[in-house]
Amino acid sequence: MGAVEDRLAALGLTLPEVAAPVAAYVPALVDGDHVYTSGQLPFVDGELPAIGKVGHGEGQVDPDKAKELARQCALNAIAAIAGVVDDLEKVRIVKVVGFVASDPAFTGQPGVINGASELLGEAFGESGAHARSAVGVAVLPLDSPVEVEVIAAVSA
Repeated sequence: MGAVEDRLAALGLTLPEVAAPVAAYVPALVDGDHVYTSGQLPFVDGELPAIGKVGHGEGQVDPDKAKELARQCALNAIAAIAGVVDDLEKVRIVKVVGFVASDPAFTGQPGVINGASELLGEAFGESGAHARSAVGVAVLPLDSPVEVEVIAAVSA
């Protein structure tokens, strides 16, 4: 086990099975020295722990819960990366794009996507620092509250 897996274990986390695609795509693809993940939903054991829009109203997904879900998306992205590279120690996270299915009044997308960014930092250390976008959208696949995609560089 490498340092990334050790850091995850210290957080009480293990890499999950890579989620099966819900359409015609692959979970991650290597092109040259980069890995591109498909958008990762917060699947846990094949299920979405929450669905709906993120916001502060009744029946909406609480932003703190959505932040936890974004963290799960990042864990799923790490698993997808691990599925196509031989050593996570060679990985540097370059870019994260996070999507938040948002109530029209909700403007806290960056705080939600911090869940993903913080986990990547905890897992990869300095190699987890990345550029990022956090975007509010009307709806995501399967009514997921969040989706995260990652671009990583892989050293030889």
